[in-house]
Amino acid sequence: MSTGTTIIVVVAAVVIVAALAVGIARARGGGRNRALRRHFGPEYDLTVARHAGDTKAAERELDERLRRHGDLKTQPLSGELRERYVAEWAGVQEEFIEQPARAVADADQLLAHLAHDRGFPSDRYDEQVAALSVHHADSVQGYRQIHAAALRAREGRADTEELREAVVHARALFEDLVKPPHHSADGKDTAHQQHHHRRRFGGGTRDHRGGGMRHRLGTRPHAPWAMRGGNMGRGDL
Repeated sequence: MSTGTTIIVVVAAVVIVAALAVGIARARGGGRNRALRRHFGPEYDLTVARHAGDTKAAERELDERLRRHGDLKTQPLSGELRERYVAEWAGVQEEFIEQPARAVADADQLLAHLAHDRGFPSDRYDEQVAALSVHHADSVQGYRQIHAAALRAREGRADTEELREAVVHARALFEDLVKPPHHSADGKDTAHQQHHHRRRFGGGTRDHRGGGMRHRLGTRPHAPWAMRGGNMGRGDL
């Protein structure tokens, strides 16, 4: 084999190896991309948007969150503490009618304390949100929204509609964090547990003063968050 032919063969081999390496790297990157998307769901897209579309930067951030908080073991709430938080959230909803800015600030603080009691870090807001995003990716954005609304309200820059929407969206995280462990050993809810869960999150709050059931505020026509001509479904306050 001539020297020229040898050089051509070597160069071709190098090109093939390089192409294979690039292909393997892309395949691994694509697999990681899919894994992060599956884990974080809407939080993946929100993070990419915050990085102005830079997917690699967003994935580095999400990988770092997983590294720091993926092994976090959350703590269950005691029955008494759970009842207290449910009552406090109902109080926030009542308070919103007369003092929406105050109610939003209270809801923001309530979520911070609830996350702390569930075992999430509480030294810094950003770190707490990062940890929550790993374990509650579908609902953590509501916490960001109500925290931002509370800051804007403190500065007099938030209108009532913005505050109402903040409380509505924050409710999803509240329900995730306060939800009792209600699965039986075979993974199915018992009838008693289903009934208890519906009473707490779908059927209203007991009014101890009157002894009856008080409907959730979102079903009241005069509530500030009631939609015209319809209801808000899960987002009802």
